[in-house]
Amino acid sequence: MAESARLSEQTLLVSGTSKSLWTKIWKARLLYLILLPGFIHLLIFKLAPIFGVIISFENYSPFRGMLRSQWVGFAQFAKFFSDPYSLVLIRNTILLAFYSLAFTYVVPIVFALFLNEVRNRAVLRSVQTVSLFPYFVSAAVVISIMYTFLSPQGGLVNQFLALFGIKPIFFMAQPQWFRPLYVGVSVWQQFGYSAIIYLAAIVGVDPELYDVAEVDGAGRWRKMFNVTIPGIRHVLIVMLILSIGQILTVDVSKVLLMYNPSVYSTADILQTYVYRAVFASGGFPNYSYAAAVGLIQSIFAFLLVIASNQISKRYSESSIF
Repeated sequence: MAESARLSEQTLLVSGTSKSLWTKIWKARLLYLILLPGFIHLLIFKLAPIFGVIISFENYSPFRGMLRSQWVGFAQFAKFFSDPYSLVLIRNTILLAFYSLAFTYVVPIVFALFLNEVRNRAVLRSVQTVSLFPYFVSAAVVISIMYTFLSPQGGLVNQFLALFGIKPIFFMAQPQWFRPLYVGVSVWQQFGYSAIIYLAAIVGVDPELYDVAEVDGAGRWRKMFNVTIPGIRHVLIVMLILSIGQILTVDVSKVLLMYNPSVYSTADILQTYVYRAVFASGGFPNYSYAAAVGLIQSIFAFLLVIASNQISKRYSESSIF
């Protein structure tokens, strides 16, 4: 009898919990309805394609399908790492991504800190609008503008250099200029948009802390370093971890627009190599090889995120999971 009563009590408890959960969901049904399109997009375009990585272990044929194609194990991965050119690709990808991360992460923070010090509302809004505008300009337009400015024949930059007796420089055809130009364009496009996140975090800093610092005789610089930056530390760490997760994800469309054989030594990265050697090559595309290279890149990025998150958790007690 006692055992039966206990089971009955547990059943009623589970049933009550289930009803309570469904009641809460029903009360917030409109919020879940708003969430539904994003969840469907995540399911279709992010989670479902994960099962496609199986073709990286096959000699995939669209006619046979993913389940009937020949299984080759790690042959595609061995093919990539046995190619001496793979070291060049990995080096170029890491360097380009590292420089992009360093500048696109630091510049918006500095910009947001200085923008927070602007007291004239009209000037503040004007600067925010102008800095945000490049984010909505397509990469094709941005690169076209850059080509025009850097053209060795009548480009504004070369005209300026000519005033000092410097011969025209074909920036877009010299390997040593590719990374600075790519990083510069990336910073110009993203710093205004990224600064919005940091400005929102700065607004959340307790104003009383600034008052206390001012009573202690702190000027703007000291308040910036002793109040503002520590106050948004958690946001800075989370954004850094998320950025590290994309360290091997280079804007391939921008690279392809700036791409030409004369800059392959510094511009050829994993994504462009896959496009050029797999999809743009003669014959039928080698989807398995492309999937293998993409999986290698994803694994490296995942390990970087895990490592950076653990380091952050250990030394700053802030992490994303």
